[in-house]
Amino acid sequence: MELLQSGLKLRQLQVFRQVLRTGSTRRAAAALGISQPAVSQQVKQLETALGLKLFERLTNRILPSREAWELLRNVEIALTSLDRLEASIFAMKNDEKQRIAIAAPAVFGFVTLPKVVATIRSKTASSVRSISGNYEQVGEHILSGRADLGISRLPLDTRLFEWAPIGSARNVCIFQRNHRFSKKTCVEAHDLAGEKIVDIDPQFASHQMNFNALRFAGIEPEILVEYDSHGYEVGFVSAGLGVSITNEIIAREYAAFELGAKPAEPSALYHYVAVWQKGRVFSSALEVALEAILSAFHPIAQSAPTVLPLHAASRGADRSS
Repeated sequence: MELLQSGLKLRQLQVFRQVLRTGSTRRAAAALGISQPAVSQQVKQLETALGLKLFERLTNRILPSREAWELLRNVEIALTSLDRLEASIFAMKNDEKQRIAIAAPAVFGFVTLPKVVATIRSKTASSVRSISGNYEQVGEHILSGRADLGISRLPLDTRLFEWAPIGSARNVCIFQRNHRFSKKTCVEAHDLAGEKIVDIDPQFASHQMNFNALRFAGIEPEILVEYDSHGYEVGFVSAGLGVSITNEIIAREYAAFELGAKPAEPSALYHYVAVWQKGRVFSSALEVALEAILSAFHPIAQSAPTVLPLHAASRGADRSS
């Protein structure tokens, strides 16, 4: 099988990957069930097609070059995608169970996604693949076909995506239950004076909003640690190392940590949605998965610890773009 017009052949890439995985042409040949000379020939043909020297040949071994390791990353992605495509086609031909891929920030793996998977498994024979990423990456996973559905935030491009609302949220401050903030009705910028803060990476707009407010109040924030993905902050806060600003929907994922949470000002309004590629045709299993995502957000507020006084998420069943 030749790939596009590059002259590369699928077998060459499979052999190349196996050589790097096993560390030798002999072990690669054994794993692939072919002769060692055949492995060496495929590798040489790949080098010729690419115009790159991928290995240094020594007396009894070969050493991968820097280019070989860089190539491997993309080869792994390509071959893994082909493997999944093959499995998907086989399943469609044989009417086997569907695997549903859901992309979402990793933090939703604490509470929401387990509920979603439990619902899917109770109603279908489908398995679930969870793919993590930030909101931009969730969109990329959907557009690339790696994910069927996603959990994301507005705004989204109406030319590319359709979505159903799953909840809106405002900012909250999270802290240990015995913290002085537990007696407040709202945490304001001036209240953070003297507090160690666990803060999201400066590239995020929420960081700019929070710290512009602090500096406007004449307070220079004391940042203990910065994190770049929701979920990290809860460990630092649970350890009593500081307080953190997040939003209500994210804070619900931290129910097991029994933290306190109070509304924080100034606040932004975040709109969360279940999202999919525009024009996507839904199978019955995918319909179940979408409904599972929508319903998973509603009861979380009901079951959250009383130390987390969070508002219930709104839920919409219509799919509007």
